Amino acid sequence: MRQVILDTETTGLRTEDGHRIIEIGCLEMINRKLTGNHYHQYINPERIVEEGAIAIHGITNDFLSDKPFFADITSTFMDIISGAELIIHNAPCDVGFLNYELMLTRCDWKSITDYCGVVDTLKLARQLHSGQRNSLDALCKRYGIDNTKRDLHGALLDANLLAQVYLAMTGGQGSFFDSLNETQTITHQRSEVVSHVHISQSQLTILNATDDELAAHADYLGLLKKQGKCLWDD
Repeated sequence: MRQVILDTETTGLRTEDGHRIIEIGCLEMINRKLTGNHYHQYINPERIVEEGAIAIHGITNDFLSDKPFFADITSTFMDIISGAELIIHNAPCDVGFLNYELMLTRCDWKSITDYCGVVDTLKLARQLHSGQRNSLDALCKRYGIDNTKRDLHGALLDANLLAQVYLAMTGGQGSFFDSLNETQTITHQRSEVVSHVHISQSQLTILNATDDELAAHADYLGLLKKQGKCLWDD
């Protein structure tokens, strides 16, 4: 299975107000293991970035002034994601922006979902952790994923965090640790994050599940069973 963990940054909140994508970050995962392949691109949005958005991601209008337009990178980007299953946190937002950008190219591009499957990790998290906070930061804390370097949002950095959250959330601890044992370097315009993680069995602590956690696990198995994907609840 080929999956692409994807995140974007934008000039503002709504395409209805003419807001555009300014950054795309993608990580490739095959059979639940990160391959090391990634795609990262800043984009000139042909409009002003709102001050509120700059406060979140720190990407300024001056920085974007010499970057390519979305139309210039569309073919490369679509080649990367086509045929994959996209893993996105709050997928309707990112997919909506991507579809808006495809429309603005005035080419014959169809909707993103005509080229890719989409998994919304926010929707999945709400099913697993009903009534709790399910932002990316909250999920990192819940699953013990270090996000202390995340002073500002960045598409590639957030995609890296989301990959770890997704693997932990969907029960892929083995693949998760395999991926972490490889040294990964994520470079952002404002900071460089280098993670060196080495885990041995002697370092692992065994924690017994609480009643609430067992109930949540049973709910998740029920969800998988409805989807015809459960092998452990026969």
